[in-house]
Amino acid sequence: MSQTAALFKIGEVAAQSDLSVKTIRYYEEIGLLTPTVERSPDSNYRLFKPTIFNRLSFIRRSQALGLTLQEIRNILVIHDQGQLPCGEVKLHLEAKVDDITHQIEQLETLRSELQGILSGWQESPSEERIARTICPNLQTP
Repeated sequence: MSQTAALFKIGEVAAQSDLSVKTIRYYEEIGLLTPTVERSPDSNYRLFKPTIFNRLSFIRRSQALGLTLQEIRNILVIHDQGQLPCGEVKLHLEAKVDDITHQIEQLETLRSELQGILSGWQESPSEERIARTICPNLQTP
């Protein structure tokens, strides 16, 4: 079925979006796909509107940038109400930059601590230190 057709079955969406059927079902279950999916009255199959592909692309890109599925869902709710959610996206991305900056600071502190341990590493610590610790290089008696 091509994208010009009215509706897509879940397998077609999975194949064209390079996502698993399981992932698409999960996204639907948590409310990420609500306006793009309907059930066929006769078979109860999930049928997706062509807008599903744009939505899945947005979800994937947002996840790649570190947004959680809950954050993505909140953004999509704004979109589904007919509003442009770019302001909300910007707030989330700014918060993500702050989080990353904090993580980098923590990692730099950890790196310094590890370098300090390695610079004072003793291949043959004293018997006394061995007796009082599990690893004398990590523990100060």
